[in-house]
Parts: sequence; C-alpha cells; structure tokens
Amino acid sequence: MGDEQPELVEWTASSRTGSIAVRTTEQGLPLGISVEPAELKRDPQELAGEVLRLCKTAANRAALARRAQLEEAGATQEMLSLMGLPTPEQVARQELTEEAEYETEPVSWLRQV
Repeated sequence: MGDEQPELVEWTASSRTGSIAVRTTEQGLPLGISVEPAELKRDPQELAGEVLRLCKTAANRAALARRAQLEEAGATQEMLSLMGLPTPEQVARQELTEEAEYETEPVSWLRQV
C-alpha cells in the first residue's frame, strides 16, 4: 500500500550539434549527462554552463508539458499563472535567447571516426 513509489518522469535536452545531452527530472536535476570527447577540450566553465542551460531547458519543457496536462484537466489560466508554469511562447522565447547567448560554434567540422 504505502510502498508504492511514483513513476519518475525524465526529460531530455541536447545541444544543437547533439554533442552534449542531459537527462533530467521534471525539476531539471540531472540524471545523466552525455558529452562527446571533443567537447571535453572546451573551457570547463563553458562546458558546465552549457550543461546547466540544457538542464534548464529540460525543466522548462517539463513544466510546459505539466501545464498542458493541467489545462486538459480543466485548470484555469489564472491557476496556471499562480503555479508559475510557463506558456509555450515563454519557453520558445527563452530557448531562443539562451541558444543565441550560449550556443557555441563547433571548433572543427571534422569529427573523429
């Protein structure tokens, strides 16, 4: 009875090139991080910033899915606003802004085979 654990919902986000990917909880806490070896040559602060940005992206997408779920269940826009759940427009705008600020161009177009 009381031993049942709620199912863990996971969300993912990856860099434009796909060389960095994160798997997070609904709150954006990382469960797994995948980094291609070439990315490890980057400045550690930049790499950490990219991982954090991707965790935020995954959390925002999870919040957007939660909003849609609650809307479907009949929650009003006022209730959703009070919960702090973002709109699709807010998530899209934030992703575009962060991508423009933090996304880096590949150091080389050549990849190891």
